[in-house]
Amino acid sequence: MSIAGDLIRGHTDAIILARLLRSDSYGYEINKTISTLSCGRFELKEATLYTAFKRLEEAGYITSYWGSSGAGARRRYYTITPAGREASGRLLQEWEETKDIMDKLLETRE
Repeated sequence: MSIAGDLIRGHTDAIILARLLRSDSYGYEINKTISTLSCGRFELKEATLYTAFKRLEEAGYITSYWGSSGAGARRRYYTITPAGREASGRLLQEWEETKDIMDKLLETRE
């Protein structure tokens, strides 16, 4: 079963920040991790991912730098800032509250 993108899309920033809390990373690697962790049921479109990176950078939640892989390819890496760590905590709290509300609204037992 594929998860409807609309259910998760509103939490793109939280997902990206959560990945960057673990370690600096680049776009393809983040998207690959998202796909792997969701067992292939969710993947961000490239345009969505890079729009989110731009939004997060403009907000001061992440910064980027150029790095190279072992194969010599240059990649743009992203790292979370202290403000991004705070934002991640807020977004996680919002997600927990949303899950709680949805669980209550969708409960079918009385």
